[in-house]
Amino acid sequence: MGLMDGKVAVVFGVANKRSIAWGITTALAEAGAKIALNFQNERMREGVEKLAEELAPKPFVQVCDATNTAEVKAYMAAIKEKYGHIDALVHCIASAKREELSGNYFNTSWEGYALAQHVSAYSLVELAREAAPLMEGREGAILTLTYYGSEKVVPNYNVMGVAKAALESSVRYLANDLGPKGIRINAISAGPIKTLSAMGVADFSALLNAIAEKAPLRRNVTQEDVGHTALFLLSEWARSITGQVLYVDSGYCIMGA
Repeated sequence: MGLMDGKVAVVFGVANKRSIAWGITTALAEAGAKIALNFQNERMREGVEKLAEELAPKPFVQVCDATNTAEVKAYMAAIKEKYGHIDALVHCIASAKREELSGNYFNTSWEGYALAQHVSAYSLVELAREAAPLMEGREGAILTLTYYGSEKVVPNYNVMGVAKAALESSVRYLANDLGPKGIRINAISAGPIKTLSAMGVADFSALLNAIAEKAPLRRNVTQEDVGHTALFLLSEWARSITGQVLYVDSGYCIMGA
């Protein structure tokens, strides 16, 4: 028996095999979950559908831009029709203008700030609100991804660090709102992983080197590390954990310098 046998897990943010979302998806699938995926637009459809073919049973896949209220509502309605409920919801969505992930934070434009907040933080609020009726009373769980740049200054992380701070605060407020409905929500603060989106941060290789040199475990983390932690947080084994940020960063966050 797998930890997620018979459970329905909806994952937002799968784009390619190198994405953290894919590491979480495979961990959930291997634990027995029925997977539902999505793609933001037609340009991303083929890649997601090809990945879906690697899982058994084949996941449900439908377009859903998490910043488009109409599409979010349509997607949740489709999930309700196919499965009737949701047991786990995974939010692995973040975006910022590439030019604002370098240099000084005070050069952030309003458009760039609003984009980062909408995609990276507010989308969690909307997904949680629309998914809640399908999760209520099932001891379900929601999970999102954050990063250490939310609480400490990480060079070039800039507007994304501010968005992640808002995301973490949202996790706490949502935990209070959703708890009476029997729904938990937590975040994983993962160490840097060489994903396509992460490579948009200037001097990203320096972040990877810092972990390997300074973290207690003297190594970087992997998709599998995050995937297995996500599986724990989304399963009944974590049934009394909510509103928390759990660090999966080889211990880097405990170091003073």
